[in-house]
Amino acid sequence: MNTSFFSEMLQSIAERSRALIKRERREPAHERSASLIEQCEALLSGRGEASGVALAQEILARYADSTIGPRIGFFEALATTFGHDQARIDRAIAAYKSAPTPENAADLHRASEPRRLELFRRLNLAPGGTAALVRMREQLLDAMAHRDDLAVIDSDFVHLFSSWFNRGFLVLRRIDWSTSAAILEKIIRYEAVHEIQDWDDLRRRIDPPDRRCYAFFHPALVDEPLIFVEVALTREIPGAIAPILSDKREPVQPQRATTAVFYSITNCQRGLAGVTFGHFLIKQVVEEVSREVPRVTTFVTLSPAPNFADWLRRERVNSGSIVLDDDDRETLAGLDTEGWWRMPELAEKIREPFLRAAAWYYLRGRNKRGLPVDAVARFHLGNGARLERLDWLADTSERALKQSYGLMVNYLYDLDYIERNHEAYAQQRTIVASSAVSRLVTTPAREVVPVAG
Repeated sequence: MNTSFFSEMLQSIAERSRALIKRERREPAHERSASLIEQCEALLSGRGEASGVALAQEILARYADSTIGPRIGFFEALATTFGHDQARIDRAIAAYKSAPTPENAADLHRASEPRRLELFRRLNLAPGGTAALVRMREQLLDAMAHRDDLAVIDSDFVHLFSSWFNRGFLVLRRIDWSTSAAILEKIIRYEAVHEIQDWDDLRRRIDPPDRRCYAFFHPALVDEPLIFVEVALTREIPGAIAPILSDKREPVQPQRATTAVFYSITNCQRGLAGVTFGHFLIKQVVEEVSREVPRVTTFVTLSPAPNFADWLRRERVNSGSIVLDDDDRETLAGLDTEGWWRMPELAEKIREPFLRAAAWYYLRGRNKRGLPVDAVARFHLGNGARLERLDWLADTSERALKQSYGLMVNYLYDLDYIERNHEAYAQQRTIVASSAVSRLVTTPAREVVPVAG
């Protein structure tokens, strides 16, 4: 209620000031409206607070109405015209060298910022400014697909958003059938792991006593989830997604559940890519579930492997592969047979070399930065989970078969070892894995820590 009142007050101030700005611009009548760039310069020049809010709102409105060409031009100006002020930096450096006082150090820090950072801060004062800037970054990410020179703007967005959306501002809310229809509709639309077919499907995921859904919200984005996780309470670690999503399953009474399964984690705002929410979300949901259902002591994921199929295809055609030998390649050629997963004899033949390759992918596969090649693995291992199990034909949906040949993975969040695992991964890039996974491949001990279980 307080947030709503404050937003309405800002909106009222902005509307009155916008009217004043428009009257000013009619003098003289022949003068053209200032360009978007000129308006940004005016915003930075130090207008009064009320008129500054109005001008920020008008800039964002004009930007939102612009087409792709003018938007690219705006981004180009952000990268150049609103970059660093070299003369100011030189003066600040000279002042600090002459007198290295805390005040001069602070001046140097402020001088080293590109002008666009302050521009973004002032634009954020407009009603709905935060949401508008998040959308602006989405469009910037699209433009960066063809314009590497715009990456400097993106770095500034990430810098600001990491502060504006830090854990202290995030609010965890449980999503259930009593949640507003507007939010529920967004959960359906944003779900990116296992598509929600309709409202009945959504209800099956959030309403039964053995189902949970939690989301993080931010006060500046009213009724806009930032990230959400879907949770199933079960009696054991699942090895497939179908039983969890089935509309014919028998619900588990929470008092009989022993395991909480995070089977879908979705980031909702593309404009906040690179701003970390997930590890906070998982840890807080673990706390919530532990408090509500004390008998649940096992916390695992049932995670997709979205890039595994592409990797395996490359290895299969690589005659110099250190992962697959000739016999493996011949056997895995069966993956090209239409409907292979429905053929028990063929599928069983493929299984063993397939899982060995998958273990190599997770335990030894590295990108150019020396990190695990799989993005989902990087997320969970970085959060302190251990690689618990590889699940054969765990998802036979068309999408999963294309992305991973049906492979899914369980990551275990052992509350007694989360911090230790996190430190091992952060410091030495150590992958903590169960013995069931680690024994599938020969890997140097520094890269894999086998764990019994």
